[in-house]
Amino acid sequence: MQLRSDNFQHGQAIPPQLAFARLGKPVALSDNLSPHLAWKDAPAGTRSFVLTCIDNDVPSKPDDVNKEGRTVPADLPRVEFVHWLMANIPAECGELAEGACSDDITPHGKQQPYGPPGSVQGVNSYTDWFAGDVQMEGSYLGYDGPCPPWNDSLVHHYHFRVYALDTPSLPLSQGFLLEELRAAMAGHVLAEALLTGTYSLNPAVTA
Repeated sequence: MQLRSDNFQHGQAIPPQLAFARLGKPVALSDNLSPHLAWKDAPAGTRSFVLTCIDNDVPSKPDDVNKEGRTVPADLPRVEFVHWLMANIPAECGELAEGACSDDITPHGKQQPYGPPGSVQGVNSYTDWFAGDVQMEGSYLGYDGPCPPWNDSLVHHYHFRVYALDTPSLPLSQGFLLEELRAAMAGHVLAEALLTGTYSLNPAVTA
């Protein structure tokens, strides 16, 4: 099974229009377009797909994050940050156009994100990130792009994965969590494909 994008190559930088933030002073909000993705060579018996995007390079402690005069150290333990969860993608779907599922930043989060007919989308980690922020807090569903700390010494890696499943649907409702998706997928995955993009908002770090 293969996964590709017209926007970036595997292991290469994600363009700023696909991100939540771009370089500014120190950063500025960006276009937040969902990327073009296309997949093929799913195994026989595939009845639906699942799509995820997860950043595994997120600082485990917020002590130094986005603070002037400080740097997030490279040796700090890192944790997952969910950027996109989508399940029950029809088996006949093999491509998503750029901007098809997100074309802007929605304060308080998208509640009915775009997706292929019959698909459901989960909550991403901006829900937790913006908790307590009166202007932005809410339940963030669907795709919201990269916004790594502007003072992080590490380049962040965004892992887009498409899973081919042997079932036409998973028992998930709009707004499901990553843990619920993983539990529902268990025993149903026939194959998966990976596409990784990089992104940094630190001018001293090369993405």
